[in-house]
Amino acid sequence: MSAVRVQVVRAGELGDREIEAWRELRAKSGSPANPFMEPEFTRAVAEVRPRARVAVVWEGLEPVGFFPFEKGLLGHGRAIGLGVSDCQGAVLRPGLTTSARRLLRDCGLVSYEFDNLEAGQRVFPPSGGAGAHASPVIDVGEGYAAYLDVLRVQSPKFLKTTLAKERRLGRQAGELRFVFDERDPAALRTLMDWKSAQYRRTGRRDRFAKEWINALVRRLHELRTPGCSGLLSVLYAGERPIAAHFGLRSATVLSCWFPSYDPEFAKFSPGLILHLRMAEAAAAAGIGMLDLGRGAAEYKDALKTGELTVYEGSVVRPGVRAGLYWLSREPSRRAHAFVRNRPRLAGYGREALNRLARARGHR
Repeated sequence: MSAVRVQVVRAGELGDREIEAWRELRAKSGSPANPFMEPEFTRAVAEVRPRARVAVVWEGLEPVGFFPFEKGLLGHGRAIGLGVSDCQGAVLRPGLTTSARRLLRDCGLVSYEFDNLEAGQRVFPPSGGAGAHASPVIDVGEGYAAYLDVLRVQSPKFLKTTLAKERRLGRQAGELRFVFDERDPAALRTLMDWKSAQYRRTGRRDRFAKEWINALVRRLHELRTPGCSGLLSVLYAGERPIAAHFGLRSATVLSCWFPSYDPEFAKFSPGLILHLRMAEAAAAAGIGMLDLGRGAAEYKDALKTGELTVYEGSVVRPGVRAGLYWLSREPSRRAHAFVRNRPRLAGYGREALNRLARARGHR
């Protein structure tokens, strides 16, 4: 067997051969075809994050693995697009033998931080205090009618109320129109404005205040490839947008990412109506699963049919720099995890953020 070697390159330096090999390895992994794990997402991030790199694992003349990451100061590595990427990890040939420490060493990293590590990552087995988190999903593989049958059993009140609100919204605001794949950049700007206002209103960090996230979302909206395409879905009342969602899709998975709505219509729950319309359109397009992403939310509990598992934590190579990294990051991460895993504490925290946001709004 030929020796395995690692070559670290910029994402833009990957050739057609490497890109095709990446896609084939991903297809053979047996994991859901999450678009965040495709080479196109890594390349899009690399266009707005100069420190993005890809470790290409070679066996002889064959590329047998890919590990996208961002390299920070002192050799501290992060998952590609950390903070916005909803699925992370390496793409390796089944049976390829390597270890996290060896891969980090070959990449010149002393640590690797992740917050949505995909389950089943052999090279990064969850350990060392990595936290497991549920990522709710909607299964529409048997069609939208079958999904509604599930909701009638597990969330009957939710479904009845949401459908009634949809009818009432149509009567009061104008005929409803849903566009599954909206290409108008103005609709995307509207969604981003809504989402920024929502972040501020709830006391959360405004992701769209970061220019690289703004630029990344705009680039992905224009991206059209089989494994990773930007998908903007909009619910209109007449010609007025009242709810929208931007995510990424592959042939079989829609990764839900940025949903929001016009607060003027909040009493009608337009975001819930939008998600039902998305599920219907996704099923018609051959998409079998909508991944709602990690994080607790009542609407996810009402919509979901199951859950995936993702992990948050880090892998660290022994050494002084690694020790400094652990001291600077792990205590706060574990404190946040402690609060998140206790619903009452998490509720107190959300209420405190909301009060702070309201107080700032009155200054």
